[in-house]
Amino acid sequence: MRWSINMNRNVKWLIPMLLALVFMVPLKAFADAAPGDVIVTLGEDLTPDQKTKILNEMGVSSDVDTVTVTNEEEHQYLGKYVSKAQLGTRAISSSKVTLAEKGKGLHVEAKNINWVTDSMIVNALVTAGVKDADIYVTAPFEVSGTAALTGILKAYEQKANVNIPEEKKQVANEEVVKTAELGDRIGTKEATQLITEIKQELADHPVKSEDELRDLIKRVAERLGITLTDDELNSLVSLFNKMKDLNINWDSVQDQLHNVRDNLDGFLNKEETQSFLQKFIDFIISIIDGIKGLFQK
Repeated sequence: MRWSINMNRNVKWLIPMLLALVFMVPLKAFADAAPGDVIVTLGEDLTPDQKTKILNEMGVSSDVDTVTVTNEEEHQYLGKYVSKAQLGTRAISSSKVTLAEKGKGLHVEAKNINWVTDSMIVNALVTAGVKDADIYVTAPFEVSGTAALTGILKAYEQKANVNIPEEKKQVANEEVVKTAELGDRIGTKEATQLITEIKQELADHPVKSEDELRDLIKRVAERLGITLTDDELNSLVSLFNKMKDLNINWDSVQDQLHNVRDNLDGFLNKEETQSFLQKFIDFIISIIDGIKGLFQK
């Protein structure tokens, strides 16, 4: 199933946030990058037969530009936020990044991925400033998707010849993982609503200190009937403190959300789902201006 900056079957939404990280592989310049250009990330532990099948599934040739992602890289770049058990011992999930025409937005399709969701990927890309790309994530059998998560921004940077600041990658990645893990305990819908309403509250009532931020998060959680553990509360306080210092282009984020809202009919079939998403995206857009003021240095 294909979603455009939207939600997957679990309705995992976060306002712009995710992923990936710094890599030791040197960047290759693509000054002539153009819509339709493709780069693929492959999990290092795929067998030769699995790699062939993955490339065929993606509809690309064996000589396509590729980035290999290792399990060591998964642990190096995601180990701060994801358990060793979740990261496992093999890098399997893979992705295809296709540059799209300006204004087309971000679109994600995933297959055999059971933890890193479509919306986690797309929202991370938005936070990191990525625009106009089609992302296909897949694996030969069900896996978490962390190898693909580790490689996607690297692939985009290499193909589009852009530099995404490390701070954006780290904070975006951290929010996605923390929201997903919180969702594992209290429910995806509840975790998403909590993060969204904290942002709305911060936009309406900017805080001046960490204590005020802590009180605000507790107040929102209580209003939603959510009981946070001390570790979860401390984690959210740390995360939102980092977000306030990010130089995110919120105008660009707003443009991406408008693009999604205007094109929902092309991606959704169920009338009730369209209605929910249209209202939700309109809600997000309505608080972007407030968030701009909060997060600008």
